[in-house]
Amino acid sequence: MIRGVFFDLDGTLVRYEGVPFESSWGALGAAAGVGDLWDALLARYRGRAELYHDWVRENAALLRGVSVARVVRELLPPPYARGAPEAVAELRESGYMLGIVSSGVSLVADWVREDLHLAFATANELLVAEGLFTGEAVVRVGLSGKLHVVEREAGRLGLSLSEIAFVGDHLNDIPVLRSVGLAIAYAPKDPLVADAARVVTHEFGRVPELVRSAS
Repeated sequence: MIRGVFFDLDGTLVRYEGVPFESSWGALGAAAGVGDLWDALLARYRGRAELYHDWVRENAALLRGVSVARVVRELLPPPYARGAPEAVAELRESGYMLGIVSSGVSLVADWVREDLHLAFATANELLVAEGLFTGEAVVRVGLSGKLHVVEREAGRLGLSLSEIAFVGDHLNDIPVLRSVGLAIAYAPKDPLVADAARVVTHEFGRVPELVRSAS
């Protein structure tokens, strides 16, 4: 019995064009005017999940003193995956508990949580003071730590992993996809993601139907 649906953010609920992995991180760097430096950091740390905290720390440092309002004008509202708002509304109206677990940016995840009326959003926070980024960050969802956060949030809602459907698209979603009751790969970025899922779809609008079929 599926009672909750948790979503990845980047490349799943939102899909920013022209940046790596369609991610909120990439869109944030571009909006802040540090895209080239951002891309260089990504190239240096790519494939080194154990150094994810260092990558976040260095990214955050590039934002020190940047106006949050200026970035928000470029970053929000985010470009939703086609059909995502409607699918989420359908799931919410059907009584499922909904949330986001993402290694993306909480600035975007929190906006989506409020806009789509989700129960929670857990993502990585860039610290702000007096309207400016401080250059510091709090990692709440490590690149290889998503399953732990899903377990924690499920427990907080009184759910077991077997009662969770998870919708994700990338390699760091695989441990979650292998552990939940219903694993949905949406527009997977790698064949390994598709292999780890029970079902694969390239149409977000199918997600409610897939969840109901497992309930």
